[in-house]
Amino acid sequence: MVDLIELENYCNTLLTTREIKDYCPNGLQLQGCSQVKKIVSGVTASLAMIEAAKQANADLLLVHHGYFWKGENACITGIKYQRIKMLIESNMSVLAYHLPLDIHKKYGNNIQLAQHLGLQVEGCVDQSGLIFYGKLSVPCDAKALAVSISNLLARKVLHIETEKVTQIQRIAWCSGAAQNFIEQVVEQGFDAYLSGEVSEQTWHIAKEYGIHYYACGHHATERYGVQALGQHLADYFNIEHEFIDIYNPV
Repeated sequence: MVDLIELENYCNTLLTTREIKDYCPNGLQLQGCSQVKKIVSGVTASLAMIEAAKQANADLLLVHHGYFWKGENACITGIKYQRIKMLIESNMSVLAYHLPLDIHKKYGNNIQLAQHLGLQVEGCVDQSGLIFYGKLSVPCDAKALAVSISNLLARKVLHIETEKVTQIQRIAWCSGAAQNFIEQVVEQGFDAYLSGEVSEQTWHIAKEYGIHYYACGHHATERYGVQALGQHLADYFNIEHEFIDIYNPV
């Protein structure tokens, strides 16, 4: 068992939240039980996620996508009310980390995604530390790589192909909705760019620049950071942790 505020302070220090500008508050977004015995982690604090955490007897819900985003309606009505109502009635806290969990060099989404895909991390393309780059240990056929990623992530990857490059070794990647970074990646001369989502213009940009683009799913590419952080907290504080993957094909 660990004190909720002690756990939050530890996470905020670990993820250096004060140094990172974001679109939402990072850290404790909803205060529930003061003592934490069990953490349930998941990608998004949806109603289905809350219901699953409640069934699992969680004291704390740890997520990547929490609440109170910049520009959203601040009123607690509709589905926001239903979510928060269930959390309060369950005395369950919500701890959410967005960009700090994308860029962290050990427990972050991008580092963890690289480990799952067998990518050798070499650094970051941008100063913000969001776009990572590295390479495959052995060059891979572009179509075979799409199949491999699909199998590893358990979802079909959208592969935008180019005839200019057939063998892929140098790759840049950024989890989530990061398709608009493709031109920054192109400038660095990578064989491929991997992200979560795809926009209409991404097809044309990839084709015209001659770079392979793999859209692997926003949810699928952001499952691993919160799992790694949740397990670390469980080990560090000697408490329980369970990751629950709520289905999302996007």
